[in-house]
Amino acid sequence: MKLISIARLVGVFGLNGELKCATTSAGAGALGAGREYALDADGHRRIRCTSVRRHQNRDLVSLEGVTTPETAREFVGSELFVERGEVALGPDEYLDSDLTGLRLLDGRGHELGVVAGVEHLPAQDCLVVGPKRNLVPLVSAFIKSIDLEKGEIVVELPAGLLE
Repeated sequence: MKLISIARLVGVFGLNGELKCATTSAGAGALGAGREYALDADGHRRIRCTSVRRHQNRDLVSLEGVTTPETAREFVGSELFVERGEVALGPDEYLDSDLTGLRLLDGRGHELGVVAGVEHLPAQDCLVVGPKRNLVPLVSAFIKSIDLEKGEIVVELPAGLLE
């Protein structure tokens, strides 16, 4: 069971124990009343969400048994986790963890490196490749295919980008 973070509880709101929630890009549609979430990446600590509402462009959540600001404060800084399969992604959308560890190949099948992570920069997201941590923009001009089953990303890069 692979759990991914969908939100971080960032503060207390009001007198009834509601918590301000900062969702990740993966968690935008994953919050819901009546759903159970893990509070750690191992899934050992779990809690049920009793309500979700929007207030001034922020999600507010109520958790089962949390009815006072004092109790809510104990959860500030915690993350909410769900199983990877519960996150709905559109076509050509990937989680960072889906891409990390994939082999980067050129059009002839030669390995150029391994994806060490993903950086979210203002202009576009970039793959972080190899020990030198070279950045490869995640744009259709460079990325020709991503195959999670094969564990590879085929690219067409300008000369010198990975040097």
